[in-house]
Amino acid sequence: MKNEQGVVASLPVNGQRGAHGFAEKNELRIIGGVWRSRKLLFPDAPGLRPTPGRVRETLFNWLGQDLSGSSCLDLFAGSGALGFEAASRGAQRVVMVEQAPAVCQALQRSIAVLQAADRVQIMQQPVLAYLETASPVFDIVFLDPPFRLSLAPPVCRALESAGRLAATARIYIESEREAKLNDLPENWEVLRQKQSGDVAYALFRRHSA
Repeated sequence: MKNEQGVVASLPVNGQRGAHGFAEKNELRIIGGVWRSRKLLFPDAPGLRPTPGRVRETLFNWLGQDLSGSSCLDLFAGSGALGFEAASRGAQRVVMVEQAPAVCQALQRSIAVLQAADRVQIMQQPVLAYLETASPVFDIVFLDPPFRLSLAPPVCRALESAGRLAATARIYIESEREAKLNDLPENWEVLRQKQSGDVAYALFRRHSA
């Protein structure tokens, strides 16, 4: 999810077409960092469910408000809420992985509005395919897959086996409240976990295997 520095604040919502010539139906607000209070627009799409503001606030209290120098990976990026929030708080590099073309187009528009192309990159491909072919190593990973598809455990194992994590990387996982996060890598330690309504979320730290 992302926020625009005043530029997007002037764009209409509810499917209307704004000055940039595109229609989006939904809006979210960045809650911290240099882009605080800026609004971003994103389309309707199956499974696209922005991380609630209250949950984002808690997460970035856990991570720390200043992410300067960090390399972040936002898997199943959707609205981009987590990745843009990280960039707003100083992350040096944010890679967003998203498969849906229309959602990727909206993410690219948000990057343009925020003038964030030097720090935020979109990869339009399936998450597991990206992990099989990518080479960067990340300090922080956001994993917020569509609910009720049991995607988190295999993606977590792929993150570990593909060597995409720094030695003490932190991994955030968001899921439906009833989900069972079983079969995660044994060298991941739960740092914090919480529930908010129907959403369960947890922060893990990796230890070198």
